[in-house]
Amino acid sequence: MKIAEVKTIRFMYMSQTVRDTDGHGHPGPEHEAVQTLLKIETDEGIEGYSFGGNPQVVANTIKPALIGEDPLYRERIWQDLKERQRLNLGTLSDGILCAVDLALWDLAGRCVNLPVHKLLGAFRDKVPAYASTMCGDDMKGGLDTPEAYAEFALACKERGYPAFKLHTWQPPIPWAPDPKKDVAACKAVRDAVGEEMDLMLDPFHYYSREESLYIGKALEELGYYWIEEPMDEHSISSYVWLTEQLSIPVVGPETAEGKMYTRAEWIRAHASDISRGGVRDLGGITPLVKTAHLCESFGVRMEVHGGGPGNLHVLCAMGFPGQYYERGLLHPFIDYDAVPPWLNELPDPMDDQGFVHVSEKPGLGLDINFDYIDANLVD
Repeated sequence: MKIAEVKTIRFMYMSQTVRDTDGHGHPGPEHEAVQTLLKIETDEGIEGYSFGGNPQVVANTIKPALIGEDPLYRERIWQDLKERQRLNLGTLSDGILCAVDLALWDLAGRCVNLPVHKLLGAFRDKVPAYASTMCGDDMKGGLDTPEAYAEFALACKERGYPAFKLHTWQPPIPWAPDPKKDVAACKAVRDAVGEEMDLMLDPFHYYSREESLYIGKALEELGYYWIEEPMDEHSISSYVWLTEQLSIPVVGPETAEGKMYTRAEWIRAHASDISRGGVRDLGGITPLVKTAHLCESFGVRMEVHGGGPGNLHVLCAMGFPGQYYERGLLHPFIDYDAVPPWLNELPDPMDDQGFVHVSEKPGLGLDINFDYIDANLVD
């Protein structure tokens, strides 16, 4: 079996999410947006899919590298693309590697009629989820005050979530960031939901050491479960310092470049208590599994960053924590449980007890609505 075609399919949909000038997502007026489906075809008619991928990079770099390759040689393909990044960092991002790697895992699962988590060696078929909010905003009734976060946390608790994570206020809001307001929001949430719900904070990512320590000490008093990357992740020494000062677990790195190599350096330096990785941060399922094994070897917990079927399948193949699936990003104005029009069902359905169930369908389990895509093609 050989790869015969690699293509991107662009289609339009109506979105209610907008991005601010710093790239954070928020609710906004309904508008036209474009999604991309990456498709890998073989000479035996077996195909693999994932959402994402830059059409120009796929056509100019990915397709020439993949045509004629055996799609089941995922490791060889991933290693080749990783090495090509050295001279193509401006275009060949880890996000592109992720889209290709996910499509290859999807193809492999469809080839042998197994879901990806069982290809990896399944450990479980459901994972508890935490409600992960959008960043704070200035929209009335949104996430504009500490009290608004508290109200939303109660709604998420009622929905069944066993845990709740705040993403607090960040630029370009004129007065953000504000460590005291972050702490006030964290306190309001704790007061509202009580002691039985796990709570986490993912604040502004460029606080100083002193500001981060102030927030961390406050979270210790509030009984929070962890704090994520409150400082620039390029300063490993700052994280060593912070981890030594706090009893609350520090989580990181999240978005730092370097895939599993960077996570290994953080573990060696004792720069965090819990490591972090997701398919988009690292470049696919292949490096996320490597990172999970790395963390298990050192007895360091790894919490998976972000949602989506790739992360969910890896979580369900991990016998070493990863405790939670990150479900979101959530907001009072957004109905996360609404099925996107390009799918026929949610890829991460959650029951009333807060468990997200992995698909048992072959590959990633994506139930793609091709009729919708074909009816809304761009180009």
